[in-house]
Amino acid sequence: MIKVGDTLPAATLMEYVEVEGNGCSIGPNPVDVAKATAGKTIALFALPGAFTPTCSAQHVPGYVANAEALKAAGVDEIWCVSVNDAFVMGAWARDQKTAGKVRMLGDGSAAFAQATGLTLDLTGKGMGVRSARYSMLVKNGVVSTLNIEGPGKFEVSDANTMLSQAKG
Repeated sequence: MIKVGDTLPAATLMEYVEVEGNGCSIGPNPVDVAKATAGKTIALFALPGAFTPTCSAQHVPGYVANAEALKAAGVDEIWCVSVNDAFVMGAWARDQKTAGKVRMLGDGSAAFAQATGLTLDLTGKGMGVRSARYSMLVKNGVVSTLNIEGPGKFEVSDANTMLSQAKG
């Protein structure tokens, strides 16, 4: 399992982009984790699934509401990672109004989740292998803080906890 001081695993996440620009075409675009985190501070949070109750009602809205405060605390980008495809993440981004605040990144095959060792087996609920709920502050590709939730919990991966860590 990934821990503080580790470099994020080599992986490619997918992002649905609705507006062409900055070298990104409309549609799903690959995001090379190593390249995208180089020289940046990233507030990354991961969750079990798009459009799920806690994720939609609390987790994503907290980061959207705190986006400016996180950026003022030195965070360059906020990433939401979920084991969903880029199209679903794009639809969820529209629903949650994350544009310009939170990058919604799909880990469609759970490759990133498995590489971090932070998976959750929801096969019994018909969802397959998903990401555990966690947050981490990543500086230049290296994990600076890591907040892993217990099963069914939402206590330490929220935006307020991340904000206090980014300020610290």
